Amino acid sequence: MATFRLALIQLQVSSIKSDNVTRACSLVREAAAQGAKIVSLPECFNSPYGTKYFPQYAEKIPGESTQKLSEVAKECSIYLIGGSIPEEDAGKFYNTCAVFGPDGTLLVKYRKIHLFDIDVPGKITFQESKTLSPGDSFSTFDTPYCRVGLGICYDMRFAELAHIYAQRGCQLLVYPGAFNLTTGPAHWELLQRGRAVDNQVYVATASPARDDKASYVAWGYSTVVNPWGEVLAKAGTEETIVYSDIDLKKLAEIRQQIPIFRQKRSDLYAVEMKKS
Repeated sequence: MATFRLALIQLQVSSIKSDNVTRACSLVREAAAQGAKIVSLPECFNSPYGTKYFPQYAEKIPGESTQKLSEVAKECSIYLIGGSIPEEDAGKFYNTCAVFGPDGTLLVKYRKIHLFDIDVPGKITFQESKTLSPGDSFSTFDTPYCRVGLGICYDMRFAELAHIYAQRGCQLLVYPGAFNLTTGPAHWELLQRGRAVDNQVYVATASPARDDKASYVAWGYSTVVNPWGEVLAKAGTEETIVYSDIDLKKLAEIRQQIPIFRQKRSDLYAVEMKKS
């Protein structure tokens, strides 16, 4: 199938977990009714974003929130990328994305590899590593349309991850993410377009909606970029659903016109995967 519809849910996240999950599932149903075959929720969709919240809201996977995602994926017969939730496993906490197939099966679980530890003087200081542990594996899943590679937010800054996914045959990279009011205007769209052009893939980002009263204010602007680096669809800052038709024929044409994969000088350099 050369074309399919992708939907990104820009959810307004509150402090009430059950409300977040219920509204997320409602918006997933709406997206499926509009013909979306792959739907993504934003980073930290069931919990406020912040180191003090991660342990408080953390769940096992499978668990309460992911059970609801499994059920709605099956009900709507879609591929559902569950944004991310704080996950607890063996006394450690992770920022984790769970993906469910049209039959409700858990297909993959991706734990954020690169933790968001930054310090921009006078603007923002944040340390995910205060409470979270990093993941250590790549996650891809196959659909009847294409292979999809997963990253979460800060992972998008690391070009090597996207290169690995492209080498592994991914044509769509999805990054649930919550950039902020400092990094968002500077780099959010730039990084997406860079990853898309570097690897001749579609890149999609799903952000929470903006809440100016939150302790961490998300940038918003969930986006879909094509392999030519063009922005196909973009939200504003409010709660909404972004739709984009992903055209794999166009991807194939771009790769044929500018055949960078064939032209890479593997005799001179390589990006290699050390752990699958």
